[in-house]
Amino acid sequence: MPAKTDDNKLRVAAVIVAAGRGERAGQSVEGPKQYRRIGGEAVLMHTVRAFLGCPMIDQIVVVIHKEDGALFAQALGDIADKVKAVTGGPTRQESTRLGLLALDNAGIDHVLIHDGVRPFIAADLLERVIFNLTPHIGVLPVLAVSDTLKAAGPDAMVSATVPRAGLYAAQTPQAFPYQPILDAHNAAYAAGRSDFTDDSAIAEWHSLPVRIVEGSADNTKLTWAKDIEMADDRLSQKQFSFPDVRTGNGYDVHAFEPGDGVWLAGVFIPHDRKLSGHSDADVALHALTDALLATRGAGDIGTHFPPSDPQWKGAASHIFVEHAVKIVKEAGGRIANADITLICEAPKVGPHREAMTAALAKMLGITPDRISIKATTNEKLGFIGREEGIAAIATASVIYPGGLPE
Repeated sequence: MPAKTDDNKLRVAAVIVAAGRGERAGQSVEGPKQYRRIGGEAVLMHTVRAFLGCPMIDQIVVVIHKEDGALFAQALGDIADKVKAVTGGPTRQESTRLGLLALDNAGIDHVLIHDGVRPFIAADLLERVIFNLTPHIGVLPVLAVSDTLKAAGPDAMVSATVPRAGLYAAQTPQAFPYQPILDAHNAAYAAGRSDFTDDSAIAEWHSLPVRIVEGSADNTKLTWAKDIEMADDRLSQKQFSFPDVRTGNGYDVHAFEPGDGVWLAGVFIPHDRKLSGHSDADVALHALTDALLATRGAGDIGTHFPPSDPQWKGAASHIFVEHAVKIVKEAGGRIANADITLICEAPKVGPHREAMTAALAKMLGITPDRISIKATTNEKLGFIGREEGIAAIATASVIYPGGLPE
């Protein structure tokens, strides 16, 4: 997502649509499905909390049914005053338009539109959607269709098998530049069109381009009573389990030798010397590789890339980090953050920190706010103090599926 200057930051809002009656989920004394309790709290509470926890979202509008004011206040409790509740219309499409109108004149640049009954929206999906936004293109999270698709006629007889290549199941939040999607909704309203099944369909109709990004299998929509029951079971089990959070550390050091610059955290910095090593000798990336591998008990960088192997001579160290990331991802791991400390007298790291962070964000597949790069000197002590080399310490936290063993 393009960024404005610090004093003119892009403003992102969310519209959470929760005005439906949820008839397919059956009747309940708790009310419509967005107010049914899963894991001890209303479905809508889980959804809203996920958006409140995203630091990139500045304002949240929740669209509710005209008769649900008391249910809404009860469901959200102390956090109800952290969002703006507005009354919806007779259809989801009209409720969404009214939610968008509630943001008019609020200085919003981008808006995420989300189903209130998708309570398992994760932070990484929110970040992925937001960071793919542009001033002229919307973003749609999707899952590739994996089931075989069949077409059938009115007689219930199969008439064809539909190729599934290039077909995707749409999810929310669907995100757009604010004014263009508001214009699209207003145009559909003026044209008397109320048959669109989601907001990206309205965007397509109004010639607003939409880019797809990977969604999440966890980001399910609760439609039937069975969905709510399964969601409750899922959250109830989580309350009695310990998450599998693992932390790995890495350390590396390289000596200086004659040269014209050093590679640090994936960025080339002109200098009167370079670092000695079989690859490009990027101490930051070598330490980070070891930290990531440590979270899987997968050895160290030398295990996977022996310095005795000539194919790695002069290799760019981002290859090593990306290999470690692949090992983490294949095990279902999600990288929570990475922290690197560079220990050197020279060169200066500060002027290059932003470029380093961007390079690491690309390698790790996480947002810049999850990356920390620090530098310190050795107070003129030891080989580092004598400017004979550079050392790096890295720490990585990764969350893996499952829980801790008993």
